[in-house]
Amino acid sequence: MAESSYSSKIKINETIGVKTLLGDPKKAIIKLAIPMMIAMFVQTLYNFIDALWVSGLGADIFTDSIVEGTGKLALAGIGFVLPFFMIIIALSTGIGLGAGSAVSRKIGAKDKIGADNVAVHSIIISTIFSIIFSIVFYFSLENIFVLIGAGESLRLAVSYGKIIFAGSIIIFFINVANAILRGEGDARRVMYAIVIGTVANIILDPIFIYTLRLGVAGAAYATILSMTLTAIILIYWLFYKKDTYVSFIFRNFKFNKDIIFDIFRVGLPASFQQLSMSFTMLLINIIIINAANAGDDGVAVYSTGWRVVQLAILPMLGLATAIVTVTGATYGAKEYKKLNTAYIFSIKFGFILEIFIATFTFLLASYITAIFTTGEGSVDIVQDLKRFIQIVCLFYPAAAFGIAASSMFQGVGKGLYSLIATLLRTVIFTPILALIFCCTFDFGLEGIWWALVVANFAGSLISFTWGKLYIRNLFRKNNVNLS
Repeated sequence: MAESSYSSKIKINETIGVKTLLGDPKKAIIKLAIPMMIAMFVQTLYNFIDALWVSGLGADIFTDSIVEGTGKLALAGIGFVLPFFMIIIALSTGIGLGAGSAVSRKIGAKDKIGADNVAVHSIIISTIFSIIFSIVFYFSLENIFVLIGAGESLRLAVSYGKIIFAGSIIIFFINVANAILRGEGDARRVMYAIVIGTVANIILDPIFIYTLRLGVAGAAYATILSMTLTAIILIYWLFYKKDTYVSFIFRNFKFNKDIIFDIFRVGLPASFQQLSMSFTMLLINIIIINAANAGDDGVAVYSTGWRVVQLAILPMLGLATAIVTVTGATYGAKEYKKLNTAYIFSIKFGFILEIFIATFTFLLASYITAIFTTGEGSVDIVQDLKRFIQIVCLFYPAAAFGIAASSMFQGVGKGLYSLIATLLRTVIFTPILALIFCCTFDFGLEGIWWALVVANFAGSLISFTWGKLYIRNLFRKNNVNLS
């Protein structure tokens, strides 16, 4: 009776998520991408609101006296934590991406037991990593911040960081659990979990920061509590409701080196990809200051303008999650024509979308600039920021080619290919061209912005061509007709 019920449940789950995943690749791309675009937009909106709440700390909440620059110190404190927090995000997202890719490939191959094993391994691996990171960062934060030069903001950085890193296990679990759901084609529930947690964070922030008078620590408590709410929802779906395709059986668990390799061959390169982007931003900041002699104003233009870029390519990042899942499933099923269809369709869809966004951004550059330059002293960068926005938006359509190629490589389990394609664009092309355009051609600060455009165009074109050649080679090896 129990076995019959279990078999029935698997069949029902296949008709909900997996059937869509293995059906028309174009419909699957759209169905998986749109919920993730919405979720990412809500998350980005929260990041802006969170910065506003923290920057509003103009009063010393411990003495009730007004302290000039407290808001800046609060932002600086969080700024010291951010690079280390990004390491945790990069690693947890990478493990999740590796798990999701492996799950989708197992689903394509109709290997239910294999998908279950990947899911269990990813949860246990992420738990181990989260415990290690929590212990290491929690007890060494103050020494690290002193070493890297934290001054007046040290107390705020430590109080914020200890709370955040104590909650590492929640961060790891959420990213891996969401990836597993995406891997089996259930992007809608991922959207629900992210949106509910984000809205809770928006509500809790002012309560913990101001009403409970916890300041920067309050922002950290609000973040961890809202993530806990998201984790509880995911735990209910995965372990109690049990209506997902994958099943979690921890009894008699043993590590399988092949499964670990399958997760990490995509997960580790994906983590390095995220970190490489942060490294590239650091290199560009150095070039702005030392080669272009643009100082703090140049860095302000770049950091502020890049927030606009992140908003503009947000739809492509949502689309990327769908590409990983659908190409993974089609690859696992050895349906290489569907894989090619998913790849080309996602590029066309993303290209058209980003053309619209680029046009909108270019025409409304003055209004967008005004939104980001309302603060005191920001008037000095208005014209430069407007020029940045108008130049850099030209590479948005090209981003569709590069992001789609990287995501396809991740989907088929070629994480190293994806990493190489990203490093080519970010760590190699971008800083080298920035130096050439800025110094050799003597274009100054504006030359750096043009370098960003050219580097992304060139890197994306190479990545796209590499992706097409890879798929063509799959066709040839498996005697599939190219037409």
